[in-house]
Amino acid sequence: MDTTRYQAAERLLRHNRAALVRGGKINPQWDGDRFWYTVDTPEGKRFILAHPAAGSREPAFDHDRLAAALAAASGQEVNPAALPFSAIELSAESVEFFAFGSFWSCCLDTYTCAPAAQATAHGAGFLEVPSPDGKLVAFLRGHDLWARSVADGREWPLTTDGQEDYEYGATPFAPSVLPNKLGLRSHLPPALAWSPDSTRVLTHRTDQREVRRTQVMEALPADGGVPRPVTQRYAYPGDVHMSQGEFVVIEAATGHVVEARTGPEPMPLQSPIASGWAWWAADGSAVYYLSQPRDQRALHLNRLDPATGQVHRVLSESGPTRVEPHQAGPAPIIHVLSGGSQVLWYSQRDGWGHLYLYDGHTGTPIRQVTSGTWAVQRILHVDEAARVAYFSASGLVAEDPYRQSVCRVNLDGTGFARITDDDLHHIVTVGPGKDCFIDSASTVEHPPVTTVRAWDGRVLVELEQADIIPLLATGWAPPERFRATAADGVTDIYGILYRPHDFDPGCRYPVIDHVYPGPQTARVSPAFDPGILGQDAEVLAALGFVVVGVDGRGTPGRDKTFHDASYGNYAAAGGIDDHVAALRQLAATRPWMDLDRVGVTGHSGGGFAAVRAMLAFPDVYKVGVAESGNHDTRLFHLHFAEAYDGLDPAAWARSSNVELADRLDGRLLLVHGGVDDVVHVHHSLRLAERLIAADKDVELLVVPGAEHFFIGYEHHVNRRKWDFLVRNLMGIEPPRHRLAPVTPSMDLIVSLFN
Repeated sequence: MDTTRYQAAERLLRHNRAALVRGGKINPQWDGDRFWYTVDTPEGKRFILAHPAAGSREPAFDHDRLAAALAAASGQEVNPAALPFSAIELSAESVEFFAFGSFWSCCLDTYTCAPAAQATAHGAGFLEVPSPDGKLVAFLRGHDLWARSVADGREWPLTTDGQEDYEYGATPFAPSVLPNKLGLRSHLPPALAWSPDSTRVLTHRTDQREVRRTQVMEALPADGGVPRPVTQRYAYPGDVHMSQGEFVVIEAATGHVVEARTGPEPMPLQSPIASGWAWWAADGSAVYYLSQPRDQRALHLNRLDPATGQVHRVLSESGPTRVEPHQAGPAPIIHVLSGGSQVLWYSQRDGWGHLYLYDGHTGTPIRQVTSGTWAVQRILHVDEAARVAYFSASGLVAEDPYRQSVCRVNLDGTGFARITDDDLHHIVTVGPGKDCFIDSASTVEHPPVTTVRAWDGRVLVELEQADIIPLLATGWAPPERFRATAADGVTDIYGILYRPHDFDPGCRYPVIDHVYPGPQTARVSPAFDPGILGQDAEVLAALGFVVVGVDGRGTPGRDKTFHDASYGNYAAAGGIDDHVAALRQLAATRPWMDLDRVGVTGHSGGGFAAVRAMLAFPDVYKVGVAESGNHDTRLFHLHFAEAYDGLDPAAWARSSNVELADRLDGRLLLVHGGVDDVVHVHHSLRLAERLIAADKDVELLVVPGAEHFFIGYEHHVNRRKWDFLVRNLMGIEPPRHRLAPVTPSMDLIVSLFN
């Protein structure tokens, strides 16, 4: 194999791919009813200003004049096609930005630039949370919360009694290795929410004093000193102690604390504030939060009085399996109407995810608002005056049940309609004024078109049509979205298939199943952008493989029964038997798929599933690469294991690859970061020990300084993975090509996860 395939694959890696799809995504920065964003064009990076009400889209400023002005003021060379900043604050008079180590302000009348003391809009750093009025920021210092005045820099403590493992605003599960590598003084911003009037903050005091301590070993610290342990609080399934939390409301001016008048409650894996499980009422009169018992078979909505700390349970729902406020999404699908009079509540009680209206005072149900063999995925906006809810829903496009449409319904259950009446997948961003929404419409084959729409579906302004000419130049071709029948012979399942670059139907190609089992997220995105879980598939296709991704039974995005196939059954690895059924059905009509040469690879849960596939179906999967795999559920994080396998030690044992190690019959490469503080390296080490004891052939690559995602080591891990697959599936020697290393940075992290 020559180097051209590796070079093409390298260009498709996540940190490179964004530049190959110009206008594929926008990140709007709102200012009232207008917003700005950046976009790559053939002429370079451009800042664009959009005003939906006026139907306008235009350059935010004259890029050539600003570049000349900044060059004159700074003495530095400035390229107008690649301005040395990625974020701005824009007003009618000026544009402010950070470049060459300083803040700058450029007058848009005269195009003269001068140093500025600080960006004026928020004055908040990455690890700080600005108040809604922009006058204050809150941040963590030690184990306490602090506030700072943006105007004069004055700082004061909001709390003073925080202590180690009993901290204010701390996220229960906060890996530290990657933030430390990026030079951040704290692992995450504080978990808090400002009141709408900017006078109070909602946060929680996180108690992890009794939670199990675990360690990984940093072999070569940055200072070159002796090996040191990296210690964290990390509860295992069945542990007596888990993270607890108590909500508090703090007056920003005085530091007066009002504690919720409840005992400590179990904390979810992430902060309930950061994950949208706790929020202020729009008028600041109340705080609402969701809570669950440890077995997650019930869900409660609670109202906290921020003045007294009194807590009232608004409503509850329970079930025989996990009860969730969504199947997979950024925030709960719940809306409390003004004054708390009514609640729009998400439930899967009829087998599908739908909206129900409740009395907010008595907790009694009023009516089911939506119904049908489709699922609500997100509430976008509730027009309370018109009594209309707008939401995203999947299952309304016959061709692909994962594609989401924008819909409306009256709160009395009438008037359901699709606002987006095409068959595309719609990713929606709602502005702070909620008078319109940004819509990115695409499929896996069709690049996105991004528009701003009114709530009746009218296009107010077209923003971008993605340009994929650079992507096509790599040899990339659109994947095929397919439907197959699951191993039960009845259920429809869906997936994606990438043909190898320079595809010749007269040839036969080795096949790779690129896996992720969920159950908290689907493997295949219905959008044009494959996402972080899917980007590796098109990379492997560039090497010359047929690559398949499948969402088997047990993954989210469909009906409750489909998702519940994984409950107490994480051992099924997202329906690996369904993957096998799909591979055989695909190959029956595609003779160029060589099922005698099938490999499997995945990361994290996908690493677990890759090994489980080889152990459960050794006659199918002959070669595998498992990265950062959670191979022993008994030693994985309590929240994940108990949510999906229940409080059942027998189920945790069934989910352990370690117990099935003697079944391995193929070629396996285990890859793990030595300081992985998400899935500890002992998962791969324990599996390797059992494989060696059983005299199985296994290759083990431990990257001593790497965390869960191998940030800073991707070039080495990717090359080793590619080499292993090429040697063992293609039977040829890989080229002597070295991938370019990437320096860890916040920009890199954003490119990987955005």
